[in-house]
Amino acid sequence: MAPQQNAGAGAEAELPDYAGHYRLESRLGAGGMGVVHLARSTSGMKVAVKVVHAEFAKDPEFRGRFRQEVTAARKVSGAFTAPVVDADPEAERPWMATLFIPGETLSDHVKRNGPMEAAPLRRLMAGLAEALRDIHRVGVVHRDLKPSNVLLADDGPKVIDFGISRPKDSELRTETGKLIGTPPFMAPEQFRRPREVGPAADVFALGSVMVHAATGRGPFDSDSPYIVAYQVVHDEPDLAGVPENLAPLVLRCLAKEPEDRPTPDQLMRELRSVAASYDTQAFIPSQRSLDQSPPVTEPEKPQELKEQPSEPTRGRRRRRAALMGLAAVLVAGGGLASAQLLDGVKDTAHKAAADASSSSGSGPWATRPAPKAGGLPKCVYGMQQLVCAQPGLVSALDPADGTVRWRRALDLGDSVKSPVFSGGLVQVVTRAGKRVEALDPASGKTQWSLDVSRYPAFRYAGGMLLLTGAGGEVTGVDGASGAAQWSRRIAGLSQPYFLSLPGSPLAFAVNVSQDGTRTRVTAVDGTTGDVRWDARLDGSLTPVGVTGGSVVFLSGDPSGSTANAVTRYNPQTKVSRRVRLTVPLQTAQATVDGDLVSALGTGGTLTLVDLASGKQLWSLETSVSRGSAPISDGRFVYLTAADGRLLAVDATKGRLLGQTSPRLSTEGNEFEAALPQPQLVGPHLYASAPDGTVFAVDSREPSAW
Repeated sequence: MAPQQNAGAGAEAELPDYAGHYRLESRLGAGGMGVVHLARSTSGMKVAVKVVHAEFAKDPEFRGRFRQEVTAARKVSGAFTAPVVDADPEAERPWMATLFIPGETLSDHVKRNGPMEAAPLRRLMAGLAEALRDIHRVGVVHRDLKPSNVLLADDGPKVIDFGISRPKDSELRTETGKLIGTPPFMAPEQFRRPREVGPAADVFALGSVMVHAATGRGPFDSDSPYIVAYQVVHDEPDLAGVPENLAPLVLRCLAKEPEDRPTPDQLMRELRSVAASYDTQAFIPSQRSLDQSPPVTEPEKPQELKEQPSEPTRGRRRRRAALMGLAAVLVAGGGLASAQLLDGVKDTAHKAAADASSSSGSGPWATRPAPKAGGLPKCVYGMQQLVCAQPGLVSALDPADGTVRWRRALDLGDSVKSPVFSGGLVQVVTRAGKRVEALDPASGKTQWSLDVSRYPAFRYAGGMLLLTGAGGEVTGVDGASGAAQWSRRIAGLSQPYFLSLPGSPLAFAVNVSQDGTRTRVTAVDGTTGDVRWDARLDGSLTPVGVTGGSVVFLSGDPSGSTANAVTRYNPQTKVSRRVRLTVPLQTAQATVDGDLVSALGTGGTLTLVDLASGKQLWSLETSVSRGSAPISDGRFVYLTAADGRLLAVDATKGRLLGQTSPRLSTEGNEFEAALPQPQLVGPHLYASAPDGTVFAVDSREPSAW
């Protein structure tokens, strides 16, 4: 193809078909941001030059994104990407030149040749895992891995186009409220929590890319991007046609929750035998000539509980649990969330205040439970102590002064869940979600343990651990003894996956209709398995708390990613009351305290709603781009930020009153999908930070922090 005129990148070009010193020879492809040309340097070296579209070159926000792309591409230049040769993001028409790599994209290859065979598929997966490992090692998240961004080169696949990538610690705020990515290859968190996207999103995309390579379609397939978005968040992936020996690994990549996906290193270990004999020629077709235009792309019984099952994949065990629960888990504070402190029976901050206020001499303090930093501690308060979990360690702290009462080394896996108090014991999830350990709160010694790897989902409610079997049967395990108390199918629920809410002994199964206009909520008694009530409500609803016999929901758009109202439903009277939000919240987290509902949206919008008056009291734009679920005592609203700050906002006027100093991790590569909620216990407020610190402040005097 002849070079396009006026494709130069700036006034410094000698001819209009130059970008810098690189002569543009033919067009290789085009995208939303610009056009990619085959070009040659002065010495004759072939390069691929991306030249930004003229209309975007005038946009300062876009220029910022392009600078970020150049920076990211330079950081990851290596064996599995196209190395950056030169760039000028400040030119009149910004451009970037990378080494030209002969070969077609995976998208074009599948269109021309059909689905790939099993052996080259495994080699492709190994190569992409290696690429993601190198990309993530330098602190970059790609965020748009898809077949058209994978080049099939002679020496293995190359990942290209870092146009929407982001450093893991980036605070760039230009994308607030926007969904960035390609829907069929986006992870659930990119729809629900777009500013909380970490490396695990690229692993999800890798799984989708592998399904495309194996079948010619994606795991979530529809002509409508809105339906695809719904399917990604709520539905099971379609793996029909994926080779049997590869499907379990792909399924793990497609887990709904980021912490349930394998890391690139884990993928490489499982594919090591393939990587050792890498032969990409097995799937590289004969090269097309450069003047060819590429196609346009764009029921287990109780007595079986103690038996050792075969090893399933964690992704399969948890993927359905994310149906509507993906956002609600974050609302509760992440994983087995801190909002479930005492099993949802009597564990609000005010209920705990009675025993906390008896602690004499309590004042501001800070400590590190682990001898070394050890990652972000996830702490819960119960039985007059703080129990914290962080990688490899569970510890109990004296709430008065932070003294470590006991430490227990445990394999908590790569993604640590918050501890849960149930049956008078501290319950922690170990071995990457495969086992539950129940610890004596006084000593940290194991009282009982249970293999839960055979169960797709589990949740605490009413002093019980509820295990959902693959066949739909639910088993209730006593939190105190670890013994199964009942096992049954729940009427009307073929495959129940539960949520639990602070202050309630019930477990809630929530299912949203495919069009997002109706939500079925089934409340189950955790102690017996009996259905207490079952309701079909209008809208796409996510439960966030209970108050006065009613359940409080965030009501969202059909995709479930944006909350536009707070709904209160009374199951006795069957009456709903709805309070509309003046500013919709992206991927909101919320907490209920009496009639007050505090909600934080992605991007930092904090809102307080009064259910009694049926009004939104205020909305505040905070400096928190990513924060915890907020919590309120009626006077203040508290939350933590990703940099370790603890903030307090006046509940009456919506003004920031105080904040602690940032406490950043020295590691630099840590990313927490869910930040732990502060623990409010009477006048004392406890929080943790990425540098491994747990600290306490006086909740009544935020201006003194």
